[in-house]
Amino acid sequence: MKQLLIAVIATISLALPAQAEQLKNIGELEVHYSTFPSTFLTADIAKNYRIQRSRYSALINVTVLDTSVEGKPAVAALVKGTARNLVGNEKNLTFREVREGDAIYYIAELSHANEERFRFNIDISRQSTSGNIQFEQTYFAE
Repeated sequence: MKQLLIAVIATISLALPAQAEQLKNIGELEVHYSTFPSTFLTADIAKNYRIQRSRYSALINVTVLDTSVEGKPAVAALVKGTARNLVGNEKNLTFREVREGDAIYYIAELSHANEERFRFNIDISRQSTSGNIQFEQTYFAE
């Protein structure tokens, strides 16, 4: 089941527009991040990972790779952040680490209204390297 979640997230990242999956280099870290509706997950995967599957819920996915090592393996990092809507209401993002074989990624859930736009501010740190990702996303109830 866990391998299936990795496959679903990878497929979603490839299937969405180019802006859906993004990347930022922070020192020797390559940080990939994406966000997508929780309804993209099957009911079984959502249940297995205790993810609320709703037309008013989205997932934020962050993966950190170490570019200083051959093959750029996934590495553990501290990931925390906030999402602020255009009215100024701020929500703290609670990222959960998921490990499946060699893969390590961080997921957070975000509830939203239809056509609600958020500005994300996500901090990533690992050992002596730290940086920030900022992006915006509008969510629609499907």
